[in-house]
Amino acid sequence: MREIGLTIGLLSISNVFMTFAWYAHLKDLSTKPWLVAALISWGIAFFEYMLQVPANRIGFNVLSLGQLKILQEVITLSIFVPFSLFYMKEPLKLDYLWAGLCILGAVYFIFRGNMADAGS
Repeated sequence: MREIGLTIGLLSISNVFMTFAWYAHLKDLSTKPWLVAALISWGIAFFEYMLQVPANRIGFNVLSLGQLKILQEVITLSIFVPFSLFYMKEPLKLDYLWAGLCILGAVYFIFRGNMADAGS
């Protein structure tokens, strides 16, 4: 269980870096050439990878590859929605709820084998 918590924590922090690397330049560097934005984004992404790679290595000890991927998607949406609302000042859309429900379904299907194993 400790590995899963550590994986979630590291992936969450790495996702903050990833989200800023991928999208913050749209707001903060919109007047700069795309090459400047790309170089700054790569610099931010370095920190994302410094957390994401160990997180996946730790998580892979206790989770399958598919479970790691779905966990990453849940974390991505959990970070992206507040980023979108509060940092980018995007309006809240009902589509976020539908996307979240789809990912929740994916979580169920990818983890359901483990849930059945845990009950026995």
